[in-house]
Amino acid sequence: MSAGRWALAGGIALQMAAVAPVAADVSFSGGCIGGGGSGNCSFTMRRGPIGPTGIYKVAEPRGEELEAALERDREWLARCKPVIRRDAYGVGKYYYAAPGCEFGRLTD
Repeated sequence: MSAGRWALAGGIALQMAAVAPVAADVSFSGGCIGGGGSGNCSFTMRRGPIGPTGIYKVAEPRGEELEAALERDREWLARCKPVIRRDAYGVGKYYYAAPGCEFGRLTD
């Protein structure tokens, strides 16, 4: 992409960013990346409340709930027998002994 086109894309992005704060409950994000004659730009504008953000701690199972979860895990492992095999590109992929195991199912 020529320098002029990058400047145009950046100018449009700045104009959009300048307009976004005027409206209530609008968030804007985006950017461009590229070099060597090629590039890519991505911009997102979201209207409406964003909602709660942050990291929430979920209570771990205890007592009977924990025992039930462990039993489900044991049953799933016995049925599915997951193994990791490398594909032609060296990426590890899970393979299972029974159908539906990739979805966590205990039965067909």
